[in-house]
Amino acid sequence: QVQLVESGGGLVQAGGSLRLSCAASGRTSSTNAMGWFRQAPGKEREFVAAISWSGTNTYYSDSVKGRFTISRDNAKNTIYLQMNSLKPEDTAVYFCAASRLPFRTWSQRPGSNYDYWGQGTQVTVSS
Repeated sequence: QVQLVESGGGLVQAGGSLRLSCAASGRTSSTNAMGWFRQAPGKEREFVAAISWSGTNTYYSDSVKGRFTISRDNAKNTIYLQMNSLKPEDTAVYFCAASRLPFRTWSQRPGSNYDYWGQGTQVTVSS
């Protein structure tokens, strides 16, 4: 099993920045790619960003591209989401997730097929 714990959420004004972290523990060697998702009140969970194990390949949803940056530190078993130029519509609970799929399979649909999920961290952007 793999445990994922998110941190770094909070309240920020529009235009501000936040950095989310997700620390993985347990059988982390069984995982490869990791990603961030979010769910706003009354909406379905949506893909935000994903990163391959090596960090070489990253993917973003159109709504955050150019504003958010995903990165990882494998020595610390941690991934990050740097969020800049935040907008009120970015308000949501943000979840990190880990996939066991090999890169070739995962990369075909980087927004899908995740096996482990964290509990989420709340991000609120005020206007």
